[in-house]
Amino acid sequence: MQRYVVHWGEMGSRWGLNRSVAQMHALLYLSPEPLHADEIAATLGIARSNVSVGLKELLSWNLVQVTQTLGDRRDFFVAQCDPWEVVRIIVEGRKRRELDPTVEFLKKCADELESDGETPAYVKEQITGQLEFMQTLMGWYESIKGLPRKTLLKMMRMGQRIARIIGD
Repeated sequence: MQRYVVHWGEMGSRWGLNRSVAQMHALLYLSPEPLHADEIAATLGIARSNVSVGLKELLSWNLVQVTQTLGDRRDFFVAQCDPWEVVRIIVEGRKRRELDPTVEFLKKCADELESDGETPAYVKEQITGQLEFMQTLMGWYESIKGLPRKTLLKMMRMGQRIARIIGD
């Protein structure tokens, strides 16, 4: 469990998430029972104030939920434990925070390039090519994100076979 929490923290920092926030998520993900902030702070050896900030971030991502325990006034936290849902939440959040603004930026660039006579043709092709790629990627994502889990799993398992059928 400790190795998992440490590794998840390392991976989180590579994904742009604070290491302690990722460790909190890992701890809650592995916990069979909801935990309160003091338990999280004590287990991970981090300041209670950092736990509060981290839990707010995890709540904003919808990766954890607040729950109550009868007879206890404290908030308890439980992680989304369905791995498919965790990945879906993370992918959707990153798309919204990173890819959507990039596509909007590229659209503005492409619009400005239409009337720009000074920018070299190669640069225009690079920017419009990147926009086309990003729009294709986003269109693909939008078309598959609503598919039933069973269908997505079949598609994932068929990946190489689909590539062979479609060919070059």
